[in-house]
Amino acid sequence: MHALLGLIAFAGVIAIIAGSVWMLVRAFSESILWGLGCLFLPLVSLFFLIVHWRQAKDPFFLHLLGIGLIFGAVLLGGDLPAFLR
Repeated sequence: MHALLGLIAFAGVIAIIAGSVWMLVRAFSESILWGLGCLFLPLVSLFFLIVHWRQAKDPFFLHLLGIGLIFGAVLLGGDLPAFLR
């Protein structure tokens, strides 16, 4: 059971990483300043999400899916997997 929950949490981490990279790609495709801002300043990513919702909604939802997977695995298993500690 713990191995399955660990795989679910790992899939969540992969989804978060993929969503973050996808968001950076979308920001850089908009302009180099958006990309650099999102890369180095976290609040710029939130502003980019609000201003460019159509381009940023899919990576945002992938990121949320990853958070949900990790949260669900922790709730079902009661503890974080070793690679997340």
